[in-house]
This record gives sequence, C-alpha cells and structure tokens, in this order.
Amino acid sequence: MTKLSVNVNKIATLRNARGGDVPSVLEAVSVCVAAGVPGITIHPREDERHIRASDVKDIAAFLADVRDTVEFNIEGGPRADLIERVLQIRPHQCTLVPVRPGEITSEAGWAPETDPVGLGAIVRRLQAEGIRVSLFVEARPAAITWAASVGADRVELYTEPYARAFGTSEESLVVASYADASQQAAGLGMGVNAGHDLDLDNLGRFLAAVTGVDEVSIGHALISTAIFRGLAATVEAYLEITRRAPV
Repeated sequence: MTKLSVNVNKIATLRNARGGDVPSVLEAVSVCVAAGVPGITIHPREDERHIRASDVKDIAAFLADVRDTVEFNIEGGPRADLIERVLQIRPHQCTLVPVRPGEITSEAGWAPETDPVGLGAIVRRLQAEGIRVSLFVEARPAAITWAASVGADRVELYTEPYARAFGTSEESLVVASYADASQQAAGLGMGVNAGHDLDLDNLGRFLAAVTGVDEVSIGHALISTAIFRGLAATVEAYLEITRRAPV
C-alpha cells in the first residue's frame, strides 16, 4: 500500500504570518498521527520562512515515541547545516531537492547533468547513519538513471507536470511517463515516492496508473482542504485513496 506523508510546512507558514506559536505545528503533527497517517514531512529552508530549527527539534522529539509506525522525512537542499541536523536527528528518510534562489516552492527535479560526485558523498554519509535517501527528480529516463548513479535509495517523482495535465487531453501521455519512470527506478533497485500538487481529485488516478509508488508527500493541497473540512477528516480522505491504490 502507498503510504501518505503529510507535509506540515503550510501550518508553519500560517503561524509565521502572524508571529507567535499559533497555529501549532506540533499540534498539527499530533492530529495527523492520531488520524493514522504513516508519515510526516518537513522542509526546513535556510530562511526559516515556514519550518524553524525549533520545529525540527520538537517534531523529532514527538515522533520518537511512534518511530516504529510513523516515518519522519526531512527534505531540503544539501546545504551543510541541514545535513548536519539530519545526521543528528536521524529521520527515517532525507529527501534531497535542488533549491533555487527566490523560489516559492520546488520548481524542478535534479538535472541529470548535476555532478554526481559531491552529492553522492552526501548520500553515502546519510546512508552510513541508517537514513534512507530519496532524490527529487522529474519523470525522465535520464533523471532516473542519474539518481541511480548517485546511489539513491529512492526517487521522488516531481508530479506538477501530471497535475497540470490532469483532466486534459495530455493526461494519458503524461501519466504514462510516470509509469515508465516508476518501472525504470524499480529495475535499477530504487523505491519510488511522488509529490507536488497531488490532491484529492488527481491522486487516485495517479496511483491507479503508476504502480509501485511507496509514498506520496502532500502538503499544500491537504492543508488547504483542511481549512474547510478539518485536518483529521482531510487526512482520512487521503488515506482512503492510498488504501485503494494497487499494491
């Protein structure tokens, strides 16, 4: 069954817009865990515009008691301070993403032309501490091959192109590229995650067409829906979709 990892960045964004500690990121994590979510994701950016260093510490401490049932995923660019923090906390997974100056959110996966040597050293360092490493890539053969050359345990497929094509005449062609990418990754010994702009409308069709997806990471759409439906109820709606996904 595909696992759902809830990205709680947007809770932190709302909190930081006013200052103080409301709404509580830790309370959001607690509600998600109580609702049965099997994963929590955070992306602590260097400017701390949403997740703060203190959030990372607090969430890690909270999840330590449920480590056997709830996976902790920290994602971000491979900057030195983040890697050191990940090595100290030892989450289940670290997802390395390319970060571009001024971006609001991730805009693309790692370019296949990226030098694998430096990034590979970071990957091996994390793996030596028992941390699974996923690389954020686009659903292109060259990108999947590159991720394998770097030594990734998994790839996270960047799904914004699928979300844009959803419901259009291009959907079947685009989703086929994800199905091919998933099969290619599996053939190279890597697991498959997916994320970016997946929501209650498009997630089911994606998982029905793309087999072998281990995990989907969803934040913006989930938290946006939760404003109107409530967080626990929204988590349950997403969990129901992942439960129906082909094994």
